Amino acid sequence: MKSIKFVLVLCAAMLAAGCVTKQTYNAEVKTADTYAALNTKLSGELSSDQAQITQLQNQLKVTLVNEILFPEGGWTLHAKGEETLAKIAPTLSNLPGQQIIVQGFTDNLPIGGMLKSRFPSNLELSSARADDVVRYLTSKGVPAATISAQGFGEARPVASNDTPQGKAKNRRVEIVISAASRP
Repeated sequence: MKSIKFVLVLCAAMLAAGCVTKQTYNAEVKTADTYAALNTKLSGELSSDQAQITQLQNQLKVTLVNEILFPEGGWTLHAKGEETLAKIAPTLSNLPGQQIIVQGFTDNLPIGGMLKSRFPSNLELSSARADDVVRYLTSKGVPAATISAQGFGEARPVASNDTPQGKAKNRRVEIVISAASRP
């Protein structure tokens, strides 16, 4: 008798763990719809040579290659970079319940020349680039409470650093949009 009760309790616990409430389901559907609409809106504002937009399960990622945003070896936005970000700033400024993380990346070439005196490594350079993007977006109305910057240097390559094309892909800024974590 005890073993039957134990099995019934165990089955009930397993069923409960696999189920979600209607409220949770509706929230997930709403989030998916929000990201799909955001993906469509951003795709319309940016050309495919400017950005790659990837919709993942719980986030949207906009990848911008460095040459669109910064001069070669630079860390402050050039005019074309500001123009590109100005297209998406209005969309990013109106995302209730979302957080925006701007991530900077570099290739694996060591910092050299005059940059070395300002940035000891690629990590600091990638952080400065992400910071400048955040500074610009907040100046265009993106709430400072919803946006942050991170630099990763050469730590997360998306292509081989053995070719010029691979290095170019690794020099990028990603704007990751996801649901804000709740306290």
